[in-house]
Amino acid sequence: MKNIDLPYKIAGIDLPHLNPDDRLQRILKAALPNKSDKSSQQLDYWDAEFFNLHKVKIFQQASLAEQSAILRINNRSLLEESYFIEKAGVGYMAKMVLLAETVEERMLYGLFTADEATHLSQIINFLPELESTNSNDPFLHLLAEVVESADKTVLLFVLQVVLEGWGLSHYRRLAKGCNYPILSEIFSGFLDAESRHHGTGTTLFNQILVSSESQVIILDVLTQFLFMVQMGPQSIVAAIERVKGDLTRSQKINILEELDTQTHSGTRLQILRSLMRVTSAGAIIQALDERGAFEPLPAYKCVF
Repeated sequence: MKNIDLPYKIAGIDLPHLNPDDRLQRILKAALPNKSDKSSQQLDYWDAEFFNLHKVKIFQQASLAEQSAILRINNRSLLEESYFIEKAGVGYMAKMVLLAETVEERMLYGLFTADEATHLSQIINFLPELESTNSNDPFLHLLAEVVESADKTVLLFVLQVVLEGWGLSHYRRLAKGCNYPILSEIFSGFLDAESRHHGTGTTLFNQILVSSESQVIILDVLTQFLFMVQMGPQSIVAAIERVKGDLTRSQKINILEELDTQTHSGTRLQILRSLMRVTSAGAIIQALDERGAFEPLPAYKCVF
């Protein structure tokens, strides 16, 4: 897919925030359905078992302070990922308002834009001292690149059929595993909206005849995305390395094996494959199968 120079204007990944005392902040807070202040700044919403860190020897042998630091990094990583996804979602849904081909489609996407804005505001409440408005995460950069696409077929399939469908599974897991009831309830509250977004994308995509040009772009994007999933929980390894210092290749492989990376990735890859089983996507799934894109990788292939 053609590279697009930053900033990603539609996705708004690097859009700055206003000062807290700006008048627009007060107007926004009055307009949002959720008007609560920051509910927590604890950053221990998900425990070691949620990340399967209780199975990792280097984590088990770490000091309590090191374990706490690793958990804080992983917790913040989950929240920041949700923040950037919902941030991009606001821009995406606003773009789809302009691409709508009927009054009803435009109305739906107008409502979906409000959903994403509400979700974003709720996530911000749980991100103490938001340090940055951009991210070096390759998944988020791929997401932002897709949002900029002018091809509506690509937008519908990648973002709404696949990623919104994936979001349902992901947010359900975050809600179930969260130890903080207020945040758990917020993620559970995302599910109805995510289901509507996914269902709308599937309905609209099934009405489209996928061109060869669109299929090439979809395959390129999904091959990149599925490879990231095949590589397993790299963010957990990175969090351990940030706290414990540089790890050898052998240590990283051991961590991924202890995290059971093949099972971790395999489950997610099968969920993603099932999401793609829509009317017009048979050739896309077949091509991805031929590339081995749904096959989880053993730990030694996930470390370079």
